[in-house]
Amino acid sequence: MQSKAKTVSEYLESLPPDRKKIVTDIRKKIKSNLPKGFKEEMSYGMIGFVVPHSVYPKGYHATPQLPLPFINLASQKNYISLYHMGLMEGPLLDWFRAEWKKSTTSRLDMGKCCIRFKKPEDVPLELIGELVKKMTPAQWIEKYEASVSTQEKKRKKA
Repeated sequence: MQSKAKTVSEYLESLPPDRKKIVTDIRKKIKSNLPKGFKEEMSYGMIGFVVPHSVYPKGYHATPQLPLPFINLASQKNYISLYHMGLMEGPLLDWFRAEWKKSTTSRLDMGKCCIRFKKPEDVPLELIGELVKKMTPAQWIEKYEASVSTQEKKRKKA
């Protein structure tokens, strides 16, 4: 569910107390570990960490007026979601899955790039901190552009 909040502070204030605490804790962990060059803002109705146009003027290919999304954090109806676009495939995803097993006894509930946490106590904050350290804006842009290029080639073949 997308929030209509215009600022991160407004978004956090709109959360129920139990969700506000863990979302705030995750946000702090992300902010304290995220490489320089990303910018925090409301993105897609969630807390977003993006590559700003000042770093990547092309923006998001589907909607170029938007900055390139990287990480989003949201309180959904039944869980907290953490979207990390760099986790769609490859060595980072493999690393994350292996480290998850070492970090927590809870089952990994994950979609393509969305990690879902049903209970605040299941959030491995230290692992999230390690995860967000692992990709700079330049590395994310490189991975993103390679992915877009691959998608375009597949479309042309079809």
